[in-house]
Amino acid sequence: MKKFAIEMKWAVLFAVVQLVWMLGERLAGLHDENIEKHAIATNFFAIVAIAVYVVALFDKRKNDFNGKMTWIQGFISGLIITLGVTILTPLTQYLTVEVITPHYFENMIRYAVENGLQTQEEAASYFNLQSYMLQSILTAPIMGLATSAIIAIFTRKK
Repeated sequence: MKKFAIEMKWAVLFAVVQLVWMLGERLAGLHDENIEKHAIATNFFAIVAIAVYVVALFDKRKNDFNGKMTWIQGFISGLIITLGVTILTPLTQYLTVEVITPHYFENMIRYAVENGLQTQEEAASYFNLQSYMLQSILTAPIMGLATSAIIAIFTRKK
């Protein structure tokens, strides 16, 4: 387990960063009075997520590989971080909608219906904790895999 201590540290830090981002979205009103801007603004988290992976792989290279790391070593490290992030995702989703912004789903449902984006039934089936947990469990590995593959190119060093 010590072999993967850096990856586990960064998976936990990623989860904390996600929660801080969600708090920032809430404070910016993106979950209520500025909800119409949410779909665009939330995508900027990708920049933060990539930055976390970059710093994590530099940390791995420096501390576990004595400053040298192949692409495959970086990629595998990124995949282990992704596994940790994926495992923590249901917890971060739960904390987001139960602690940080408990009215998020009802606000999103109301916005979608009032703006003719979805029917009440469609919105209710999409905007709920179970749906979001499933989406994030499926999306996290895909995004993590792609991010790890690309970041490993830039963090490798012979």
